[in-house]
Amino acid sequence: MPELPEVESARRVLSEGALGRTITDVDDHDEWVTRPLGPGALRSALVGRRLTAAHRRGKSLWLNTSGRSDDPQDGVDLGLHLGMSGIVVISGPADPAHTLDETAAGHPRIARRLVGGDYRPDREGFADRGAYQRFAVTFDDGGAMRLLDPRRLSRVRLDPDIDALGPDALDLDPSAFRRTVTAGRRVSTAPIKARLLDQSVLAGVGNLLADEALWRARIGPGRAVDTLTARELDRLAVALQDALGDALDRGGVHTGEIIPFRKAGQRCPRCGAEMVTGTVGGRTTWWCPKEQT
Repeated sequence: MPELPEVESARRVLSEGALGRTITDVDDHDEWVTRPLGPGALRSALVGRRLTAAHRRGKSLWLNTSGRSDDPQDGVDLGLHLGMSGIVVISGPADPAHTLDETAAGHPRIARRLVGGDYRPDREGFADRGAYQRFAVTFDDGGAMRLLDPRRLSRVRLDPDIDALGPDALDLDPSAFRRTVTAGRRVSTAPIKARLLDQSVLAGVGNLLADEALWRARIGPGRAVDTLTARELDRLAVALQDALGDALDRGGVHTGEIIPFRKAGQRCPRCGAEMVTGTVGGRTTWWCPKEQT
C-alpha cells in the first residue's frame, strides 16, 4: 500500500503538471474504481472545470476545481486514492510526461510501457485507453491526466470525506506528536505501532514506515503507549520525520534503512542481532530484539 511519501510524490506531480488546465473530457468507464458513481457521473461533474489546487492528508489525495459557466461557484473536489497499485501519469503537448517515480510506485513495467507520449485519444475520446487505464481526463491543450492500475485497487471519488482522518504525520513537531499518540480513551495499553498505524490518530503512516521509524528510534513495536517516556516519544517523533524526509528524497518507503532486513535470516545493520518478526496491530512486524526494547 502506498504510504504518505508515495502519495505526496503523486500530489507534487499533480501540482506541477495538472493545475491550471481545463477539463474537456473524462473517461470514467470503470464502475468498480468509481463506485458508487456510475459511468458519466464524473464526466458531468468535471467537464468545463479547471484544476486549481492539489492537496493531501495522510494517504488521501484530492484536487480542487473551479466553477464553470453553468455553475460559477467553486467546483467539486476530485478525490484520487492510489490503493496498492495505482499510478498517476500526466502528459501535455509541451511537456512529454510527468509521472510518479516508477520505482516508488512499484510499477517499472507499467511505467516503461505506458509513460511518455503514448496517449492518443481518437475521435471517440478514449478508445486507445490501454490495458490499465481506470480513469482519465483530457485537457483543453490536448494533454491528459491518467490513473493507471493493473489490480483495480484505486478509487476515484467526488468530494471525499477526510474528517475521520487524524492530523497529517508530516505536520507534527515532537510536542504535537506526543499529544496525538497519547490522546483518547483506552490508549494506555495499546502497542505504539498500532497507534502509529491508526489513520484516525495519525494520517499517513503505514506498515513499512512504522517499522522504519520505530527501528530508528530504538523502540519496540509492542511497547504499550503508557510505558513510553516523553523523551522516548520525542525520539520517535524525530525518527518519523527523518524517515519521512528520507523516503521523499529517495523515492518511497521501500528505500528505508531497515526495509531490506525485514526478512528471515537478516540481521540488524546497526548491532548485528538477528531480526525477529511477529504481528503487532494486525500487521506483520520486524524489529531488532537487542536495541528495540
